[in-house]
Amino acid sequence: MITFILLIATLALAVLLFMQQAVFGNNPSGEKLKRAESSANYNQGVFQNVEPTEVMRKEASTVKVLKDFLNKPANTVPTQALPSMHTDLSSLAGDVPTIVWFGHSSYFIKSKDLAILVDPVFSGHASPISIFGKEFPGTNVYSVKEMPAIDILVLTHDHYDHLDYETIQQLHSKVKRIVAPLGVDAHLEHWGVPAEKITALDWWESGSIRDSVTLTAVPARHFSGRGFARGKTLWSAFVLNIHGYSIFIGGDSGYDSQFKKIGEKFGPFDIALLECGQYGDDWPSIHMLPEEVPVAAKDLGAKVLMPVHWAKFALAYHAWNEPIERLLEMAEQHQVRVVTPKIGEPLLVGKSMPTEKWWQQ
Repeated sequence: MITFILLIATLALAVLLFMQQAVFGNNPSGEKLKRAESSANYNQGVFQNVEPTEVMRKEASTVKVLKDFLNKPANTVPTQALPSMHTDLSSLAGDVPTIVWFGHSSYFIKSKDLAILVDPVFSGHASPISIFGKEFPGTNVYSVKEMPAIDILVLTHDHYDHLDYETIQQLHSKVKRIVAPLGVDAHLEHWGVPAEKITALDWWESGSIRDSVTLTAVPARHFSGRGFARGKTLWSAFVLNIHGYSIFIGGDSGYDSQFKKIGEKFGPFDIALLECGQYGDDWPSIHMLPEEVPVAAKDLGAKVLMPVHWAKFALAYHAWNEPIERLLEMAEQHQVRVVTPKIGEPLLVGKSMPTEKWWQQ
């Protein structure tokens, strides 16, 4: 019995020490915690979704979910390297907003002389441990070295597939300003990012970047957390109004009535970037099914839908290319226009809008 107790105590101490690593970040405290607590979206010690939301359905087994994750089907990963293009981001004209996707939810937006980067993950993995959540072959054609000077870095929430410690460490010296949801600034400052670079927004708050450019944080239906605690930082989508164009930066979100509300307040959108992958039967409220994504795009009043959150990491159990196939079928029924650029292929909003089914090659 004493040996067993010592073993448990040793394991607990090992986990505690492991969780002290910088990659796990730091939850808000002091003035940042006070600001979180003053938010209308904060209750009972955590941030809350607008609509009641379960991260996991009540019937789900945590043990089964973990077992399934560690034994994902082979088709969750492509059998060959994905096709991609290598675009010189510094040379993009940006006469109209130009988007370059890096896979999953990372992408670059150039509009006139303004460079914006969203949720960059260039470490090669989407987890605190490099052996888990590895990127697909062919998706690593961009790194921090390829990034030009960034005027605005937009972070939608603190999950590892959106907020990457290694990338931030290498990148933040190139960044003039970071816009993130409430509380995420605690992680960034813990990692050495100067506080004066960071703007933390609550839902419906706006940050003026310069003349004719604003970012507004809007509700998403998701959750946050890099350790055992959830909901200590906010998660968000963003409305980007830039040089006369409206772009919806979706982040992660399950489907709910907020898309309609956002569309009525800020729409129509010239393009909406919405997640379409990493869904599962056991977490139906925090990630949209592919069939829900075109409906959300219609709610937003989006002229064009660009699906993201797929084609780089296997974070769920579906086939790697299932999300886009299911989405396109439903988009046709709803008459929603969908664009499908390859990784690295420039998309010029309203002009050059790629639709090649490159994943079928």
